[in-house]
Amino acid sequence: MHSEEKQFVLLGLNLQELTSLTEKWEEKPYRARQLFEALYRQRIRTVEEISTVPHAFQKGLEDEGWCVGRPSIEKRFVSVDGTVRYLIGLADSETVETVWMPEGDGTEVDEDDLAREGTRTRSWSRATICVSSQVGCAVDCKFCLTAQLGVKRNLTAGEIVGQVLTVLSDQSVTVRKDRVNLVFMGMGEPFLNYDNFMKAVRILVEGVEIPAARMTVSTAGIVPRIHDFAMEKVRPRLAISLNASNDEQRKDLMPINKKWNLAKLLESAREFPLTRRECVTFEYVLLREVNDANDDANRVVDLLKGIRAKVNLIALNPGPGIDFETPQETRVLEFQRILIAAGIPTFIRRPRGRDIYAACGQLKRTVDLVTITM
Repeated sequence: MHSEEKQFVLLGLNLQELTSLTEKWEEKPYRARQLFEALYRQRIRTVEEISTVPHAFQKGLEDEGWCVGRPSIEKRFVSVDGTVRYLIGLADSETVETVWMPEGDGTEVDEDDLAREGTRTRSWSRATICVSSQVGCAVDCKFCLTAQLGVKRNLTAGEIVGQVLTVLSDQSVTVRKDRVNLVFMGMGEPFLNYDNFMKAVRILVEGVEIPAARMTVSTAGIVPRIHDFAMEKVRPRLAISLNASNDEQRKDLMPINKKWNLAKLLESAREFPLTRRECVTFEYVLLREVNDANDDANRVVDLLKGIRAKVNLIALNPGPGIDFETPQETRVLEFQRILIAAGIPTFIRRPRGRDIYAACGQLKRTVDLVTITM
């Protein structure tokens, strides 16, 4: 096909859209399911690899300009702790970052994994993939390196799903056997790309077969979208970036608080429907002598009253151009003690991949590191 001819991308199409495509070609309805499984379960990379459909149909798709559209791995950085930061290349030459964290993201322990302890055959029993939703980010949190990029565009549903498929393939993951969680906490604000994000979630659940219960989405507090998210039949767990104990403090750290203040944000959290075993996670980045005092902890306790919540504390992961410092460990532990004493389950998130700029708040497409290939 000539370079100037338009390409059509299969990745990101749901079963209904694939059905419309097969109907156009006057193929049997079950061909759509075969395409769906080839794309998302078999993780094929090219149309030529789709072996379950007739050759004429396959060739026709190629001739018309259809491609799978899987993103590529531009660079791979490997941390001393096993975390891998991927620089993922998109079709328009933009890049985003996706992070692989073996043994999870350090915030929870799964009983099923503990039960399988004696039967492990690989170096990890479970893992978490941190997924991006935008090229850059528009939210402008003052302690986050990604904010320095601004936002260039939203990712398509196919580009969001494609990150997951690319990492699963690179890590030789078998979804039905291996325990993999997804966190939509990479570059971008998922709720500012809501439709593409939710379409990707549905494809990941129905096609890739990763349960929604193994997914978490983090938002800086796009209140109208939290209300929309509450109405979804299939949805990940909700995490909210809190990061401050009062409006003035949060406005300085997260300008989005000017539009949706703490009262509006926490009201949406109180109204959010939860399953029996579910809670809303609040993330709190601790900044030395800014929001890490005992008074801050006590105010957080008051803020979260009436909400079935847990808190993840994150000691600031430093980076160039960030005008804040990491708090002392004693301050982090004291903050946790106050919240736990008030009955709020509180965990300290262990930094993963900090040495390769893969930790929370560090994703800025940094490439001036030694690349370690696997």
